[in-house]
Amino acid sequence: MPKSTSAPRVLVTGGAGFIGSHTCVALIAAGYLPVVLDSLVNSDARSLQRVACITGVEPVLVRGDVRDAAALDHVFAAHGIEAVVHLAGLKAVGESVADPLSYYDVNLAGTLALVQAMGRAGVRTLVFSSSATVYGDSQPSPIAESAPYGAVNPYGRTKAMVETVLADLTQADARWGIACLRYFNPVGAHESGLLGERPHGPPNNLMPYISQVAAGERECLVVHGDDYETIDGTGVRDYVHVMDVAEGHVAALRHAVRHSGILMTNLGTGRGASVLEVVSAFERASGRRIALRIGPRRPGDAPAYWADARSAFLAFGWRARRDLDQMCADSWRWQATNPHGFDDPAPAFTADLPRFQSNGTSTHINSNLGHTHV
Repeated sequence: MPKSTSAPRVLVTGGAGFIGSHTCVALIAAGYLPVVLDSLVNSDARSLQRVACITGVEPVLVRGDVRDAAALDHVFAAHGIEAVVHLAGLKAVGESVADPLSYYDVNLAGTLALVQAMGRAGVRTLVFSSSATVYGDSQPSPIAESAPYGAVNPYGRTKAMVETVLADLTQADARWGIACLRYFNPVGAHESGLLGERPHGPPNNLMPYISQVAAGERECLVVHGDDYETIDGTGVRDYVHVMDVAEGHVAALRHAVRHSGILMTNLGTGRGASVLEVVSAFERASGRRIALRIGPRRPGDAPAYWADARSAFLAFGWRARRDLDQMCADSWRWQATNPHGFDDPAPAFTADLPRFQSNGTSTHINSNLGHTHV
């Protein structure tokens, strides 16, 4: 897709991260031009070079902190931003328990600084990266958006607090259009194998850990408990492909442009998969045996949770389309072709590289960010 200076510009905070870089791919395919603000503390600028390999467009990168009011004002003034997708933040549950003040500072104060800068710039369309952790561990599945807040750790509480702040903002000022996306468990990689997740240090999440075990980087997977009341005794979660999540941001953005007020919605498949089911699917995808051992339960782990995923389809026509086998196949393709992550050289953009695809059809949405909320 050729670069167009007339494309609506969307600020993507945290856009060099795992979800952010994939969201940039989806935005470009839909006719937007991402401008990325990222501190690069937990991300890699080279991910945006991979975005360019896939799309032919490299997003503008501004290195900066979302808490920096002056940096935010400069970005809005210099780049003609028309909407914001806000993904920047800290996201490790265990770390949030050990260092809660950092989480409240970055996740809560950072969002306040961003929204205040948006107000100064006259930009009032926002998609916020929230989390299913706002529900806590005791909700019966499938979990609908009507479930009460019940976060049990500082990370989840920061997400719930931001949602509350944003809801209050839309009550006070009807010009705002905001969508809060409550992710369940984003996994996978872009189907081209050019873009994926490379954690700094030991992975905190299941799929990248399994990938590294399959590649021989780690000895085995420790399964935390096999005596839950689930299909095979191991924990069950709702895993959703990162490109489905990326497409969800585009759909939510188009909704927020056209509708004032706030929308809270889940992004999940509506189905749960156990740890052992994920392991089996990854073994099928990779052709390799995943060594594992059973360890004790972790305190606070819920036996099972998955989304009621209907509201996103009803609100803006989004549903997850990629299944667990594709999540594992795409994860393994990324791992196998990029064993050192972004340290492996990226190919140059060529016309025969895989373009961004959605359900077998090239996605090019006629975007219009000039709509005024009423």
